[in-house]
Amino acid sequence: MGATANSELTSWVEVPGGRLAYEISAGSSEPVLAVHGVSSHRRLWLWLHAADPELTLVAPDLRGRGDSVDLLGQYGLSRHVEDLTAVLDAEAVGPVHVVGMSMGGFVAVELAARHPERVRSLVLVDGGFPMTAPAGLTRENVGAAFADRLGRLSRAWTSVDTYLDYFCTTTAPLLDRADPLLRRYAEHDLLDGRVRLAGEALVEDVASTYFGSSPWRDLTVPVRFGYAEWGAGRDTPPAYPPESVARYASSTVETTALPGLDHAGSIMTPAGAAAVATMIRKALP
Repeated sequence: MGATANSELTSWVEVPGGRLAYEISAGSSEPVLAVHGVSSHRRLWLWLHAADPELTLVAPDLRGRGDSVDLLGQYGLSRHVEDLTAVLDAEAVGPVHVVGMSMGGFVAVELAARHPERVRSLVLVDGGFPMTAPAGLTRENVGAAFADRLGRLSRAWTSVDTYLDYFCTTTAPLLDRADPLLRRYAEHDLLDGRVRLAGEALVEDVASTYFGSSPWRDLTVPVRFGYAEWGAGRDTPPAYPPESVARYASSTVETTALPGLDHAGSIMTPAGAAAVATMIRKALP
């Protein structure tokens, strides 16, 4: 069966509805707030820590995920922003550099727009700038469109291996199934054979990401943007096609292509993590 993360690494902060979990990977750099994606959790950043162990990463489990799965209350980008400010207050850090992947990029943009005094720069990994909703996606059918993620929740997983087989088949087909970091990631996903992801959190946050208004034009901090070549698998449509990349490039100080990688691989592979680490290092003093 899967298990929770090592409790010695977990810190907690009181937020509306309960306690939010976060973890600090200590290095020699200034703190970098790391915000994961819609169906992910804080162990998404294992690859980044491996690529650059000297980065100090402050990584929460957003409400509805991981150790924060039982946190009550509403979801959506605005709620996550306020949770993150509570983490920064608890650690007495700021302003900070922020890296966000996928939906985490959208949360990071919202944080920088609402609280510009808390943010020094943004690194957006295949997210953050508005994305065109997949064909046929509406607010009403998010559950059907993200059936692979929601499908994890309806099963009792007899082992981490069984769960990894499903994950690498449905969600992240280009990841290395034998990667020990991927196994650690999967172990944090599970508790007593159940995936620690609230279905309502995924649905509400997907709707907020695709159909909410984005304040990206109001950003006043430097933005670095990395985009994957593909979506979910080789030769699949990317989150950001060339016309979208061109549209947003003028709003960044650096736009970086991540060739040969899909959405998950943009951070969950050595190549993707190394590229993200380079972008962060350029932002740090």
